[in-house]
Amino acid sequence: MNLIIRLLLNAVAVFFLANILNGVSVNNYTTAIIVAIVLSILNLLVKPILVILTLPITILTLGLFLFVVNGLIILLADKFIDGFSVSSIWIAILFSILLSILQSLLQSFLKTDSKSF
Repeated sequence: MNLIIRLLLNAVAVFFLANILNGVSVNNYTTAIIVAIVLSILNLLVKPILVILTLPITILTLGLFLFVVNGLIILLADKFIDGFSVSSIWIAILFSILLSILQSLLQSFLKTDSKSF
């Protein structure tokens, strides 16, 4: 149940950012849910491979190249989903940064401190 709630919150974040940023567009709520699912799968499967392949340049840039890797994941999701489009790599990097911040904020509302005595 927690996974479904997180995916729905991520879809809300994707839809919200698509309405704010000029270079990102999402057709409807269903497409935003699909984008959230595809981004989760790409982050699980493709991102670790890209991080390992780009490890030398990531070390040289002190980790800043990971922003580019995140932007490439967003652009890859753009190629897979018809109703989702991103205009450039810079917009994808900005979208990735803002999406991470918004996801953190939204998911912090889910955390409840349940202490058992």
